[in-house]
Amino acid sequence: MYLEHYGLRELPFSLTPDTGYFFSYGHYRDALNTLLVALHNGEGFIKVCGEVGTGKTLLCRKLLASLQAPYLTAWIPNPYLTPTALIHALAEELGMAMPRNQGAYRALKQISDRLIELNEQGQQVVLCIDEAQAMPQQTLETLRLLTNLETEKRKLLHVVLFGQPELDAALAKPSLRQLRQRITFSYDLQPIDRDGMEAYLQYRLHVAGNQGGVNFSPTALARLYQGSGGYPRLINILAHKALLLGYGQGLHRIGPPQVDAAIADTEGAFRPGWRVRLTPRHWTLLALASLGLLLLLLQNRFFGVYG
Repeated sequence: MYLEHYGLRELPFSLTPDTGYFFSYGHYRDALNTLLVALHNGEGFIKVCGEVGTGKTLLCRKLLASLQAPYLTAWIPNPYLTPTALIHALAEELGMAMPRNQGAYRALKQISDRLIELNEQGQQVVLCIDEAQAMPQQTLETLRLLTNLETEKRKLLHVVLFGQPELDAALAKPSLRQLRQRITFSYDLQPIDRDGMEAYLQYRLHVAGNQGGVNFSPTALARLYQGSGGYPRLINILAHKALLLGYGQGLHRIGPPQVDAAIADTEGAFRPGWRVRLTPRHWTLLALASLGLLLLLLQNRFFGVYG
């Protein structure tokens, strides 16, 4: 698209959760440090909640990439599973060959034996579950039973849940109070603040190879923050569209018109009280931007599930 025009090696605002673009700032740095410290201390159950688009999946991927020996990590990106399917998914992550018709009791016993074996080898198993708000209640209860597995000195399985605020609502049910009481650490992920957003943009452009070929004016940055609310996903979408518009107009400095047009074209963006008048050329460029964004979303969906 616009890589050669701006002198970039790769798209700086892709929606694919690439850990090379993890921005260690504010809540994101604190959340990662909280997770690492809690796991180092042997905590069995940890929860991270945040609104849609706050970067939970990228934080999850960064945690998995940060955990080295003696940690053995397991990752379940789609937890909308039956209790039996959850057990089999965990077994697969642990490298176990388990018959599909294996009963729940026997399957749990085999997992327990495997966890004990790994513990004796000095390995600590960390299970990360993304989109945990999608877990059925019975599956959450099965997860609690899995965290009962322990020796006299330590937990055999550490669980980190990443989910939207609906996860908190689910855990507030009286029927799940035992699970809620097991959560020893929790973190609420917030959007990036105004100063952080500017640093976030510069960081991602730098990682993508920017050497001054593109920048945002101060007013454009202010509009971008208004339109995104500080949510990383919206920042990426709006910045990508603004860059595409700038490319179509032969610009290297992105100003308010490009950001305003991107906001007008984006569902979910926060629209300030001003109006934007789009020319036919703007609409053509935005159509191309939307097509490019659709390709990025499809790429993100593929690698988010299978990557």
